[in-house]
Amino acid sequence: MKPKILILANQRKENYIKAIKACGAIGTLKYLPDTDSVTVTDFDGLLICGGNDIHPSNYGQEINGSVNFDTDRDRTELALIKQFMDTGRPILGICRGHQLLNVALGGTLIQDLEAKAIHTQINATDQVHKIKAKEKSTLYSLYGEEFYVNSAHHQGIDKLGSSLVATSFCGDVIESIEHKIKPYLGVQFHPERMTDRQDTVNGIEIFEYFVSLCKKQ
Repeated sequence: MKPKILILANQRKENYIKAIKACGAIGTLKYLPDTDSVTVTDFDGLLICGGNDIHPSNYGQEINGSVNFDTDRDRTELALIKQFMDTGRPILGICRGHQLLNVALGGTLIQDLEAKAIHTQINATDQVHKIKAKEKSTLYSLYGEEFYVNSAHHQGIDKLGSSLVATSFCGDVIESIEHKIKPYLGVQFHPERMTDRQDTVNGIEIFEYFVSLCKKQ
C-alpha cells in the first residue's frame, strides 16, 4: 500500500505533489480552511512547505525583520505539527517548514540574516551555494560532506528547538536539522526544485528518504 502524505502548501504546490508521487507515495494537499477537517491518523507523514515568514510572536519575540505574515496559517500548521508529533509520525519541513518545525519544538529564528545576500532569490530565481553536512547525518548519507543546494530565504534558525540537532551549514546558517530520536527532518533549501537541475544535488533523494520513513507507519 502506498503511504499517504499530508502536504501543507500554498505556493508552487505542484512541485511538492510531483516529488511525492515520484517516490511512490500519495500526496494530499491541504490549505486553509481545509485543514479543519484533517484526521492525522489518516496519514503516514507530514510535509510542511515553504511560504510566508512566521510571526515572531510564535517564538516570543517582537517584529525585527520579519515580513508578510499569515497568522492563520501559523496557528493551523503549528497545531497540526503538534498532532503529528503526538503520534510519532515522520515530518519533513522545507524552508518555512524547516523553520516552523524548529519553532514548534521551542526554538527561535533569526528574523533577517546578515548573510542574506547569498541566500535570497535574485529576480525570482533561486541562488545556489555549497553546504557542509555533519558525518552520520541524513544529508551526509545521501550526498556526502559537501554539496550544492538552492537558496531562497532571508530568515534562519537561531536557537534550536528541544532535541533538535543542526546537521548541515552554509557558514553560520543552519541548512538542516534532525530530531535526536523522532523521524523529523528539516531543510532550509527547496529539494522539490532540485530534481532536474545540473548545478545542485538531486533533491528527490530527500523525498525518497522521507517516504521510506512513512512506509514504516
